[in-house]
Amino acid sequence: MNSDSLQNTLDPAFTGGSRVGVLLPVPLGKVYDYLVGQGQSLHAGDFVRVPFGPRKLVGVVWGAGAGDVAEAKLKSVSAKLPAPPMAEVTRKFIDWLAAYTLSTQGQVLKMAMSVEDALEDPRGVKVFQIADLDADHHANVKMTKTRERVLDVLRGSPPMTASEIALAAGCSPAVVTGLYKAGALVEASQVRERTWAAPDVASAGPVLSDAQARAAHDLVARVQAGAFVGLLLDGVPGSGKTEVYFEAVAEALREGKQVLVLLPEIALGSQWLARFEKRFGVKPAEWHSDLGQRERRETWRAVADGRARVVVGARSALFLPFHDLGLIVVDEEHDPAFKQEEGVIYSARDMAVVRAHLGNFPICLVSATPSLESVVNVEAGKYQLLHLPERHGGAVLPELDLIDMRLEKLPATRWLSGTLEQALRDTFAAGEQAMLFLNRRGYAPLTLCRTCGHRLACPNCSAWLVEHRVRGRLQCHHCGHNIPLPDKCPNCNAEYSFHACGPGVERLAEEVMGIFPEVRFALASSDTLSGPRAAADLIGRIERHEVDLIIGTQIVAKGYHFPLLTLVGVVDGDLGLAGGDLRAAERTYQLLYQVAGRAGRGDKPGRVLVQTYLPDHPVMQAMASGVRDTFVAEEIRARQELAMPPFGRLVALIVSGKIESAVDAQASALVRSSPRYEGVRVLGPAPAPLALLRGRHRRRFLMKVKPGLPPQAIVREWLERTQKEKGVRIQVDVDPQSFL
Repeated sequence: MNSDSLQNTLDPAFTGGSRVGVLLPVPLGKVYDYLVGQGQSLHAGDFVRVPFGPRKLVGVVWGAGAGDVAEAKLKSVSAKLPAPPMAEVTRKFIDWLAAYTLSTQGQVLKMAMSVEDALEDPRGVKVFQIADLDADHHANVKMTKTRERVLDVLRGSPPMTASEIALAAGCSPAVVTGLYKAGALVEASQVRERTWAAPDVASAGPVLSDAQARAAHDLVARVQAGAFVGLLLDGVPGSGKTEVYFEAVAEALREGKQVLVLLPEIALGSQWLARFEKRFGVKPAEWHSDLGQRERRETWRAVADGRARVVVGARSALFLPFHDLGLIVVDEEHDPAFKQEEGVIYSARDMAVVRAHLGNFPICLVSATPSLESVVNVEAGKYQLLHLPERHGGAVLPELDLIDMRLEKLPATRWLSGTLEQALRDTFAAGEQAMLFLNRRGYAPLTLCRTCGHRLACPNCSAWLVEHRVRGRLQCHHCGHNIPLPDKCPNCNAEYSFHACGPGVERLAEEVMGIFPEVRFALASSDTLSGPRAAADLIGRIERHEVDLIIGTQIVAKGYHFPLLTLVGVVDGDLGLAGGDLRAAERTYQLLYQVAGRAGRGDKPGRVLVQTYLPDHPVMQAMASGVRDTFVAEEIRARQELAMPPFGRLVALIVSGKIESAVDAQASALVRSSPRYEGVRVLGPAPAPLALLRGRHRRRFLMKVKPGLPPQAIVREWLERTQKEKGVRIQVDVDPQSFL
């Protein structure tokens, strides 16, 4: 029995007539008092069904009731559900995250109860077996050769579903149904839980290099110690970081613990899944938005009772009901996809560190380009550094050159420089693969009328409509609004006057087809890879060399290993440097470095060409020199001088509503009540860069807080003394990553 289950057993029982506090997954989210029914016995963590207004909701027993409501007004708990109780560490995590993000406990609980039907007993499936009939009854059943085959399949076999019987007997399910109606078969209900094979921890992994072996030894020792520690596994692309932390995964499994691996794009992680299966002989449990409801129920239940030993998932996997979690790995820890920007706004990377601390076990953050926060934590002694400075197996890092686009003099409809075009030609001639990276989806980011200059914009957002020529639509990438390309300009009625401005990956593909008509290319963006199956299919085609050229957005930068890929061309290296985001340089460097790392991972040397109009920018100079530490040190120095994260704290307040005047009135009220403390500075209100998003007008505040002051307490007090406008929402983003 694990410590969390033991805690539930040791907690005093709440028996009939006593009060319990029940937390419900509703926005109000406080703990409500209920009476325990006669004959019931409840413990903290039990899932219960309770009346809530006219409805009955499922919640969690959070502890003893507060006692602030008269007993006569209390309602009784309707039922205890047959699910494993929520562990104490999970309840503490929910409380901690709610307080940190200034969300209600109920909002966070909702994320931990995302599969409510998993709390009920599993539903049975309809199965059939041979009826126990006497000879006369059997004689009355009209038999055919097909029906005889069905009975032969079932003789001596356990009950089977109609589809299973039909498959084994080589017939249709209707034959099975006919035998049932004739009385030759009887029907029953059978509960079938999915089986989860245990990973083979005795299976030896590949031979590790000396650097890998040292890092793996340190990781394994930390898992064996069974105490919290933050570890940063920092290794160049292709250095074998995954195989290193697989050693820690194996050790945690030997210790009887569960393991969680967080990936930023689990729907695109087919190569990772294949590597895991090759090492451990089984697939891990997966957790992401593309799972069906049945898969989600089965996985949630298996995690809760400990049958699912390893889970790989997106950020929401952090809220699964782990039976006995003993290790968390956050791969690509720098990736912005770990930040949730809607609902409860949180960083899965940072909250994973909290979860490990509360559970008192190690966490390993993994990246070739660690976030500045993680680098500073290493320098401060909060994290232990494990470094892999070289590629595994003798592969070398690719040669990188900058292409100064100011000297290229390209026509307005071309985006591939002569240098990059020739490099592509040489790569294809050598029978190798290439990748063109452009972090823009669709065909063109802007469409305007040549006659009057009118730009086609989204009616719901402060954003231009992006042309997707493959689908023949214009689409907003923020709210999903889409329309066909109109024949006439809505402003001046000019016919067929629209012009596409700037390139997206579709337009880049059009240029490539004109230059290299025989080249087999594939587009890789969130528009073309709609889920795990589509991604796995593309990766398989690339691995089999059915693709010569990959044209993709940022999703191609995440850890892929293609031995024949020797050339990476970055079409617009400056794209991420625009705007006033304090992390723009850091993120651009991370993205370009990660993309460059896809080249030359096999036994063939790689080459990277970056097209830029800013060759003297520190990011470009860092890429060209290959000296990451100098760039990182300069970024840290600049942040420190400005008291910006990680040397100061930021909290964003986003005020939004459908009526602009009400939004402005709410922003004015926040100004009047804004905090006046030394070490606290409030900037704003200002229209958000996306001042209109999904039909809601938006204003932003940014609060800077010096280290040592509690930003949550300051914001909570600020909001409590601010008069609220009807229909206006105030969202709080502690430690914002995006400023849109």
